[in-house]
Amino acid sequence: MPVALYPGTFDPITYGHIDIAKRASKMFNKVYAVVADNPNKNPLFTVEERLDMARAALEGIKKIEVIRYNGLIVNCLDEYEATSIIRGLRALSDFEYEFQMAFTNRNMNKAAETVFLMPNEKYTYLNSTMVKEIAKLQGDIGKFVPEFVKEKVEAKIRKLRRKKLV
Repeated sequence: MPVALYPGTFDPITYGHIDIAKRASKMFNKVYAVVADNPNKNPLFTVEERLDMARAALEGIKKIEVIRYNGLIVNCLDEYEATSIIRGLRALSDFEYEFQMAFTNRNMNKAAETVFLMPNEKYTYLNSTMVKEIAKLQGDIGKFVPEFVKEKVEAKIRKLRRKKLV
């Protein structure tokens, strides 16, 4: 039974993430969407908020479970008896980093196989950083994230503005 991990910060989860998760769920018996607990990335949302958004966004997609993990993804593979790591490739600029990461993971865990999936072409330019930047500049992010995520992003940015942190 092939099991895969789909790790990411998901800060916030976007339609591109959802697209990759749906497609991965058709290829594997089980997919764990792994919300990375990495404070070095300086996320907009807490890990709990990102977990809640990911769970809501991926709810109803069979074979997907959202989990939290704060260690090396190769250790998570062993813990969840997974054999594959799902990574989205949007553009050539993603390739070098992802290529290095795939070989590093395999070097640390010989069982680690990375499966690269390209998102639907309408999401190839989309990433969470861009979504946050658009929202900070008061642009409409409704085309990029589910409505409930849009509301959470906008509320978080309003709160940070009041504190003069954005």
